Amino acid sequence: MLCHTENKHMTENNTSPVSPCPYDILHIYYLKGHIHPENTRFGSTFLGNWEEDGFSFLFFQEPADNEVNDLMKMDPELKLIDQYQMTYEEWQGGKIEPFTISDFLIVPPWDRDCSNTSLKKKLVLDPGVVFGTGTHPTTHDCLDILSRLLKFMPIHSVIDLGTGTGLLALAAAKLGCNRVLAVDFNFLAVQTTLRNIRLNGFEDTIHAFQGRAETFMHIQTDLMVANIHYDVMQRLVSDNGFLQKKWFILSGLLKSQAEKIEDQLSHLPVTILEKRDTEGVWHTFFGKIDP
Repeated sequence: MLCHTENKHMTENNTSPVSPCPYDILHIYYLKGHIHPENTRFGSTFLGNWEEDGFSFLFFQEPADNEVNDLMKMDPELKLIDQYQMTYEEWQGGKIEPFTISDFLIVPPWDRDCSNTSLKKKLVLDPGVVFGTGTHPTTHDCLDILSRLLKFMPIHSVIDLGTGTGLLALAAAKLGCNRVLAVDFNFLAVQTTLRNIRLNGFEDTIHAFQGRAETFMHIQTDLMVANIHYDVMQRLVSDNGFLQKKWFILSGLLKSQAEKIEDQLSHLPVTILEKRDTEGVWHTFFGKIDP
């Protein structure tokens, strides 16, 4: 799991603070090649392995030169490209602390002592070393639209494609959806999502899967949420399963990408109910599938 102090975290019903943050200095090893999961049993200081495009990033809480050298001896195809040391705040781009988005209060598990929160829906989020703390503008848009939609429409099932840390899936469950699927191609993202599912007590509501988003499009749900890369988004919108949904939230798009997606949608039996952009940079579409 991402954090070896997991058993020290308190349950969602206990609002006492848990401190300090279990992540301090990150020791990151950047390797070329795929690392088999059975070779990543490094011990309690290992935080996870982020793999992308044939490269691996191993995260440790302490220096792990010997462990990484032993790993490369076991698999000569692996090559160490570089290694880094930075604080957790440097990696995440700022301090992880409680903040509000729309109807939600997002709190890390090590800082739950938040006052005046009775009007907010609290979600515990431990991003670990995965990006997706909830502060990105596209996440704000998705959470706001999700909150407004579920206030007025009976949305029983949601699929969150490109779930990252699982925040949008957690929000859907918190708002009352009784079946939520959280999908990500990255294994470490899925591990992080599973951890956050447990921290919020949604084991019976949210199910997390590793795989390509396209392979899950056949699953019929009331709402599809995709805050994801454009190259994946265009394939999702072209998939026959897209028209089997009732509602959609598409986000994570730059201006030129949003124009192309909007063109794709214009040739489909859908209605775009709302278009958003943040200072003309990040774009989000909210709409419904026409009967």
